[in-house]
Amino acid sequence: MPAVTDSTSWQPPAGAPLPPPPSPYGAPPPPTGQPGWTPPPRPGLIPLRPLTLGTLLGAAFQVLRRNPRPTFGFALLVTGAIFLSALLIVGVVSFFAISRTLNATGADAEALEAGSFAMIVLSALVPIALSIVGTAILQGVVSLEVARGTVGERLRLGGLWRAARGRIGALIGWSLLIALAVLVGVAIVAVLIAVVIAFGGSAGIVAGVLLGLVAFGGAIVLAAWLSTKLCLVPSILMLERLPLRAALARSWSLTRGYFWKTLGIQLLVAVIVQTVASVVSAPVSLILGFGSALLNPNGDNDGLIVAGVVLYLLTIILSVVFGAIAAVVQSATPALIYIDIRMRKEGLDLELSRFVEARQAGDTGVADPYLVDPGAGATTYPEPSAGTSPWA
Repeated sequence: MPAVTDSTSWQPPAGAPLPPPPSPYGAPPPPTGQPGWTPPPRPGLIPLRPLTLGTLLGAAFQVLRRNPRPTFGFALLVTGAIFLSALLIVGVVSFFAISRTLNATGADAEALEAGSFAMIVLSALVPIALSIVGTAILQGVVSLEVARGTVGERLRLGGLWRAARGRIGALIGWSLLIALAVLVGVAIVAVLIAVVIAFGGSAGIVAGVLLGLVAFGGAIVLAAWLSTKLCLVPSILMLERLPLRAALARSWSLTRGYFWKTLGIQLLVAVIVQTVASVVSAPVSLILGFGSALLNPNGDNDGLIVAGVVLYLLTIILSVVFGAIAAVVQSATPALIYIDIRMRKEGLDLELSRFVEARQAGDTGVADPYLVDPGAGATTYPEPSAGTSPWA
């Protein structure tokens, strides 16, 4: 039976769209490979990935601008209270002690001078203690602000204070422990120098001076080493909520392999803060100098006193403002270093991303990503090898 053939070409139905004409360059290649890489989200203060040097530096200063009330406002309150307490307590005690010394006569003069000096020294310990406590509380609040700001949260001072509940005591204890260690070290060196000078004669004076210089240089090196290895303790106390002893060991472990990075970034931030303060204060001091002439054009004594008081108050205000800015920035820097090191060594960036995604999906029961389960252990990654930049 012959095959049935149809010599007519196929035509599309009426009204159907015509197919596109063939390309003179041939058919396009089929899609291959994975979709392009997209960076991790940046929900808040920093991107959720290991930080570069520029990002870390910028974030340390951005803490002030992002949530100024619980950071700069609280720092201004703490710094002002410390400054005023030092001014009032030491000033009043010094005025009273000096008045007694000037009015003393006869054999009681030496005893009154010694007592007055002891009163001034003891009064100076009160603002020092307040400074230690205030700085510790400020470190805790700023550490929490950095941690919550990283996941896009913006808490008020009351919320940060509630988050810090139960950990402020440990943080104050850590600060007092540092102050006690410094005091004991200085006392030991001072006693040794005094003994060498007292029993060594002329050679003892030379030996005492040399011992003091060596002790001073060694103290700088020891302080730089210990402060770098233990600078993450406030962040660990506040965020991981560990006991003090465990926080010391944890900070020591986290900074292993990142010592020079941690030391360098903190020194760099301190230099930047001091440089900015100097650049701003120089023209302000010049303006205040001209202002004294404007306030007292005739040069009389009453006008001189008024001008001095006004300029002194302005100097105090500027000192408090610059001190508050420096306190926030230098408290935020170790917190950012802590988060960055945990991203690099323990994959914290993955936990933070999961936390942000769960919160955005409406899941409010997700666990705090900064807490570490002691039983599970943290995921560890290789330490940076020699010659490898930790900022890569």
